[in-house]
Amino acid sequence: MAESVVVQSKLKEAVKGLELRMDGNLPDALNEKVHQILRDASKRAKENGRSTLRPHDL
Repeated sequence: MAESVVVQSKLKEAVKGLELRMDGNLPDALNEKVHQILRDASKRAKENGRSTLRPHDL
């Protein structure tokens, strides 16, 4: 698993704000999703000859 970029306490607060409870595996699943989004975005930036990620790469 990749290093976590998800702050678990903030995620828990956000889920609680939606009036739901959080499964213990949610932070790991979300972390992997975020890493996949970043990998895809970095590929797009590189294909466009850039070394800077921009919002439209997402």
